[in-house]
Amino acid sequence: METSPTPAGRAMHSRTAPGRSAQQADGFLGALYERHGTVLLGFAARLLDGDWHRAEDIVQEVAFRAWQRADDLDPTTNALRPWLFTVVRNLVIDVHRSRKARPLEADAADIPPSSVPDGVDRTLTRQVVVAAMRELAPYHREVLVHVYYMGRSLPQTAKLLGVPPGTVKSRMYHATRALREGLNSRGLTAA
Repeated sequence: METSPTPAGRAMHSRTAPGRSAQQADGFLGALYERHGTVLLGFAARLLDGDWHRAEDIVQEVAFRAWQRADDLDPTTNALRPWLFTVVRNLVIDVHRSRKARPLEADAADIPPSSVPDGVDRTLTRQVVVAAMRELAPYHREVLVHVYYMGRSLPQTAKLLGVPPGTVKSRMYHATRALREGLNSRGLTAA
Protein backbone atom coordinates (compact mmCIF):
# COMPACT_ATOMS: atom_id res chain seq x y z
CA MET A 1 0.00 0.00 0.00
CA GLU A 2 1.43 3.36 -1.03
CA THR A 3 0.81 6.38 1.20
CA SER A 4 0.42 9.88 -0.10
CA PRO A 5 3.38 12.10 0.63
CA THR A 6 3.27 14.61 3.49
CA PRO A 7 3.20 18.31 2.55
CA ALA A 8 6.84 18.58 3.51
CA GLY A 9 7.58 15.41 1.56
CA ARG A 10 5.99 16.85 -1.57
CA ALA A 11 8.07 20.00 -1.17
CA MET A 12 11.20 17.92 -0.73
CA HIS A 13 10.64 15.83 -3.89
CA SER A 14 11.86 18.68 -6.00
CA ARG A 15 14.89 18.95 -3.70
CA THR A 16 15.50 15.22 -3.15
CA ALA A 17 19.06 14.42 -2.28
CA PRO A 18 20.97 12.30 -4.79
CA GLY A 19 20.66 8.54 -4.26
CA ARG A 20 17.47 8.77 -2.20
CA SER A 21 13.96 8.05 -3.37
CA ALA A 22 10.75 9.96 -2.80
CA GLN A 23 9.49 7.11 -0.60
CA GLN A 24 12.59 7.44 1.59
CA ALA A 25 11.94 11.19 1.84
CA ASP A 26 8.33 10.61 2.85
CA GLY A 27 9.32 8.09 5.51
CA PHE A 28 12.11 10.22 6.94
CA LEU A 29 10.11 13.46 6.90
CA GLY A 30 6.95 11.81 8.20
CA ALA A 31 8.86 10.46 11.20
CA LEU A 32 10.63 13.79 11.72
CA TYR A 33 7.40 15.82 11.70
CA GLU A 34 5.53 13.29 13.83
CA ARG A 35 8.22 13.19 16.52
CA HIS A 36 9.57 16.78 16.45
CA GLY A 37 7.37 18.98 14.23
CA THR A 38 5.05 20.47 16.86
CA VAL A 39 7.87 21.21 19.30
CA LEU A 40 10.03 22.79 16.59
CA LEU A 41 7.14 24.90 15.30
CA GLY A 42 6.37 26.21 18.79
CA PHE A 43 10.03 26.97 19.44
CA ALA A 44 10.43 28.80 16.13
CA ALA A 45 7.21 30.78 16.66
CA ARG A 46 8.40 31.91 20.11
CA LEU A 47 11.72 33.05 18.67
CA LEU A 48 9.85 34.90 15.90
CA ASP A 49 7.47 36.70 18.26
CA GLY A 50 4.48 34.59 17.25
CA ASP A 51 4.96 34.78 13.46
CA TRP A 52 3.56 31.31 12.69
CA HIS A 53 3.91 31.62 8.92
CA ARG A 54 7.61 32.36 9.11
CA ALA A 55 7.98 29.65 11.79
CA GLU A 56 6.47 27.10 9.38
CA ASP A 57 8.99 28.17 6.74
CA ILE A 58 11.82 27.76 9.25
CA VAL A 59 10.65 24.25 10.26
CA GLN A 60 10.39 23.24 6.62
CA GLU A 61 13.95 24.43 6.01
CA VAL A 62 15.10 22.48 9.08
CA ALA A 63 13.39 19.38 7.72
CA PHE A 64 15.15 19.82 4.38
CA ARG A 65 18.54 20.21 6.07
CA ALA A 66 17.87 17.13 8.17
CA TRP A 67 16.92 15.22 5.01
CA GLN A 68 20.20 16.24 3.43
CA ARG A 69 21.93 14.52 6.37
CA ALA A 70 19.48 11.59 6.55
CA ASP A 71 22.32 9.04 6.50
CA ASP A 72 23.64 10.45 9.80
CA LEU A 73 20.34 11.29 11.55
CA ASP A 74 17.59 9.18 13.09
CA PRO A 75 14.31 11.16 13.17
CA THR A 76 12.65 8.67 15.55
CA THR A 77 14.83 9.53 18.58
CA ASN A 78 14.96 12.50 20.91
CA ALA A 79 18.75 12.55 20.50
CA LEU A 80 18.16 14.53 17.29
CA ARG A 81 16.41 17.42 19.07
CA PRO A 82 19.48 19.42 20.17
CA TRP A 83 20.68 19.51 16.56
CA LEU A 84 17.19 20.47 15.30
CA PHE A 85 16.84 23.25 17.90
CA THR A 86 20.28 24.59 16.97
CA VAL A 87 19.34 24.71 13.29
CA VAL A 88 16.04 26.48 14.11
CA ARG A 89 17.88 29.00 16.29
CA ASN A 90 20.50 29.69 13.60
CA LEU A 91 17.85 30.15 10.91
CA VAL A 92 15.90 32.57 13.12
CA ILE A 93 19.10 34.53 13.75
CA ASP A 94 19.57 34.71 9.96
CA VAL A 95 16.00 36.05 9.62
CA HIS A 96 16.68 38.76 12.21
CA ARG A 97 19.96 39.70 10.52
CA SER A 98 18.33 39.95 7.11
CA ARG A 99 15.64 42.26 8.53
CA LYS A 100 18.34 44.55 9.93
CA ALA A 101 20.27 44.50 6.67
CA ARG A 102 17.40 45.85 4.58
CA PRO A 103 15.17 48.85 5.19
CA LEU A 104 11.95 48.30 7.08
CA GLU A 105 8.76 47.99 5.11
CA ALA A 106 6.24 50.69 5.92
CA ASP A 107 2.47 50.54 5.74
CA ALA A 108 0.55 53.57 4.54
CA ALA A 109 -0.65 54.01 8.14
CA ASP A 110 2.99 54.29 9.31
CA ILE A 111 3.82 57.15 6.96
CA PRO A 112 3.26 60.49 8.67
CA PRO A 113 1.13 63.04 6.85
CA SER A 114 3.03 65.60 4.85
CA SER A 115 4.01 68.59 6.95
CA VAL A 116 3.89 70.83 3.90
CA PRO A 117 0.40 71.21 2.45
CA ASP A 118 0.52 70.76 -1.29
CA GLY A 119 -2.98 72.03 -2.06
CA VAL A 120 -4.04 68.93 -3.98
CA ASP A 121 -6.81 68.04 -1.52
CA ARG A 122 -8.12 71.58 -1.54
CA THR A 123 -8.10 71.75 -5.35
CA LEU A 124 -9.89 68.41 -5.69
CA THR A 125 -12.48 69.39 -3.09
CA ARG A 126 -13.07 72.66 -4.90
CA GLN A 127 -13.61 70.84 -8.20
CA VAL A 128 -16.12 68.45 -6.59
CA VAL A 129 -18.03 71.34 -4.99
CA VAL A 130 -18.12 73.31 -8.26
CA ALA A 131 -19.43 70.26 -10.14
CA ALA A 132 -22.12 69.71 -7.50
CA MET A 133 -23.08 73.42 -7.63
CA ARG A 134 -23.51 73.23 -11.41
CA GLU A 135 -26.18 70.56 -10.94
CA LEU A 136 -28.29 72.81 -8.70
CA ALA A 137 -31.25 74.74 -10.03
CA PRO A 138 -30.15 78.29 -10.99
CA TYR A 139 -32.24 79.96 -8.24
CA HIS A 140 -30.72 77.60 -5.61
CA ARG A 141 -27.18 78.25 -6.82
CA GLU A 142 -27.83 82.02 -6.85
CA VAL A 143 -28.96 82.04 -3.21
CA LEU A 144 -25.94 79.98 -2.08
CA VAL A 145 -23.53 82.29 -3.89
CA HIS A 146 -25.03 85.42 -2.33
CA VAL A 147 -25.23 84.09 1.22
CA TYR A 148 -22.19 81.82 1.54
CA TYR A 149 -19.68 83.13 -0.98
CA MET A 150 -20.49 86.85 -0.89
CA GLY A 151 -21.38 86.88 2.81
CA ARG A 152 -24.71 88.64 2.45
CA SER A 153 -27.52 88.28 4.96
CA LEU A 154 -30.93 86.81 4.08
CA PRO A 155 -32.62 90.27 3.98
CA GLN A 156 -29.82 91.69 1.77
CA THR A 157 -30.09 88.72 -0.58
CA ALA A 158 -33.90 89.03 -0.67
CA LYS A 159 -33.65 92.73 -1.58
CA LEU A 160 -31.05 92.10 -4.33
CA LEU A 161 -33.05 89.24 -5.85
CA GLY A 162 -36.37 91.01 -5.46
CA VAL A 163 -38.03 88.17 -3.53
CA PRO A 164 -39.40 87.97 0.03
CA PRO A 165 -36.94 86.90 2.81
CA GLY A 166 -39.02 83.75 3.45
CA THR A 167 -38.40 82.67 -0.16
CA VAL A 168 -34.65 83.16 0.28
CA LYS A 169 -34.77 81.13 3.49
CA SER A 170 -36.72 78.32 1.77
CA ARG A 171 -34.36 78.32 -1.21
CA MET A 172 -31.36 78.18 1.14
CA TYR A 173 -32.80 75.13 2.88
CA HIS A 174 -33.50 73.26 -0.36
CA ALA A 175 -30.21 74.38 -1.96
CA THR A 176 -28.06 73.18 0.94
CA ARG A 177 -29.93 69.87 1.00
CA ALA A 178 -29.44 69.36 -2.75
CA LEU A 179 -25.77 70.36 -2.48
CA ARG A 180 -25.22 67.90 0.38
CA GLU A 181 -26.75 65.09 -1.67
CA GLY A 182 -24.62 66.03 -4.68
CA LEU A 183 -21.44 66.00 -2.58
CA ASN A 184 -22.34 62.70 -0.92
CA SER A 185 -22.95 61.09 -4.31
CA ARG A 186 -19.41 62.12 -5.28
CA GLY A 187 -17.88 60.61 -2.16
CA LEU A 188 -17.37 63.90 -0.35
CA THR A 189 -19.22 63.99 2.93
CA ALA A 190 -20.72 67.35 3.67
CA ALA A 191 -21.14 68.55 7.24
